[in-house]
Amino acid sequence: MQRYFLESAHRDGDQVTLSAVIYHHWITVLRAEVGATAEFVDTTAHLFHGQLTQVTGDEARVRLTAVPTPRVELPVHAVIACGLPKQEKAEWITQKATELGVDQIIFFGGDWSVAKWQGNKVDKKLKRLTKIAHGAAEQSHRLRRPVVSYASNLKTVLQEPVDVRLMAYEESAKQGEQSALNRQLQALTPGQKVLTIFGPEGGISPAEVALAQAAQTTLVGLGPRILRTETAPLYLLSAMSMVLELQQPR
Repeated sequence: MQRYFLESAHRDGDQVTLSAVIYHHWITVLRAEVGATAEFVDTTAHLFHGQLTQVTGDEARVRLTAVPTPRVELPVHAVIACGLPKQEKAEWITQKATELGVDQIIFFGGDWSVAKWQGNKVDKKLKRLTKIAHGAAEQSHRLRRPVVSYASNLKTVLQEPVDVRLMAYEESAKQGEQSALNRQLQALTPGQKVLTIFGPEGGISPAEVALAQAAQTTLVGLGPRILRTETAPLYLLSAMSMVLELQQPR
């Protein structure tokens, strides 16, 4: 069943006029007719079935029926901070990380980032990435849409209020470190906010490592292989799901 996000909180029985974006996709593209049903998620992450009750040339309305809300979100709030990657890798990271349960994505200008986001283009890039995140959240039937933002440097990222800070560090993997990530994930408790930092293609500079460690960030390896900048966040989110969801009683 198709899923859409609403922009306000709702209750069982509410009548809702669909936004132009939902109208275009469901009515114009998918050709939904009166009587059709789709899933809708409100801003409080509650799930509804919405039956199409009225369609005109430029407006459509649905009647919402509350249904049990499944447990599909990670039990912790996962934040990934990625050094600016080259080309379209930011879009890839945004889409796939959303499917894997991320809550927040921060792209930052790393010391060794080759890519640069010019100030007058940041808003346009974030708008594009936010659209990708929202589409991926609908496709993967999530209850929350990730927030995508930009930070000019790692220092700004480290000001983000979180409970746990991790940094995926290539040298940790090279040195055979294997247990720090597992220990950190096993120690997490539901509701905590976890920030994990990933470098760009050029890696993380020694100055950034020192800055992160000064902010009580734990350096972790992501297995014995060296991962690409767009692969590392997906490894982390998958490992988080394995430890916190698949190995825990539901």
